[in-house]
Amino acid sequence: MDHLQAIRIFSRVVETGGFGRAALSLKMPNATVSKWIKSLEAHLGVKLLERSTRSVSVTTDGAAYYERTRHLLSELDDIESTLGRAQASPRGALRIDTGGSTASGLLIPALPTFCARYPDIQVQLSVTDRTADLIAENIDCAIRSTSNDLSLVTHPIGTLAWTICASPDYLAKHGTPQHPHEIIDKNMPVVGYFSASTGLTQPLRFGRGDEQIMLERVRYDVLVGESNAHLATALTGLGIVHTMDFMVRPYIEQKKLVPILAKWRPDPLEVYIAYPPSRRYSTKVRVFVDWVTELFGAM
Repeated sequence: MDHLQAIRIFSRVVETGGFGRAALSLKMPNATVSKWIKSLEAHLGVKLLERSTRSVSVTTDGAAYYERTRHLLSELDDIESTLGRAQASPRGALRIDTGGSTASGLLIPALPTFCARYPDIQVQLSVTDRTADLIAENIDCAIRSTSNDLSLVTHPIGTLAWTICASPDYLAKHGTPQHPHEIIDKNMPVVGYFSASTGLTQPLRFGRGDEQIMLERVRYDVLVGESNAHLATALTGLGIVHTMDFMVRPYIEQKKLVPILAKWRPDPLEVYIAYPPSRRYSTKVRVFVDWVTELFGAM
């Protein structure tokens, strides 16, 4: 028995949910797929799949076996993709992790270009504002605002400007501050953004030339831990928000949000691409890193 071939066939049955669909995707007869699965079960001495006339379900042992072997298959595909002709046409699943605002505001609108350029790469985009464990969760790469994880390879890819803004209704009610300290002096509500990973609230920072201000004792009536929700709170007039300019710029142009304290913008946010050392030679990761660097550079 070709053990590796048997594992690949078993994975396809699990991923497609049946022998017929797996056989179709593998371009082989149903009976051949069934024969490979029976050989694998005999080799392992456990039942991997429960079969009925209408459906196929994965046993507990089968689910555990699939979870372990799919990582091995992925690693093998990555190794093979760095050799020979595969370098010219990278293929396979590319698992990317990024925050909600970056995904919806930057990455997804530009993704058709990447998909057209690399049609054999299947993008699997994990969208969350928490900091994922790339190695433990088998993620190929992540777009991040920090470079402090020493277990990862990290490269800067660009910067993003900040904007502080609020809705017209909010400013009509509370006034428009001309200096950062007025936010505290006038007890103006601010919608805070807290890290989904650490629970810490992002401080309000301002900069004008050499003068740097970080506000403390801010009035936070509402705190959110997801970037798109943070934007939504500004649009509903819940408070001042301090967020990425690319997120709010369309709403500023539509007069739904108004920028404030424009002369007090802090330094732009550094953005990085990070990936596990094991992905260093992956062609899929390399072409994505080049593409996303190009994307941020154009901004």
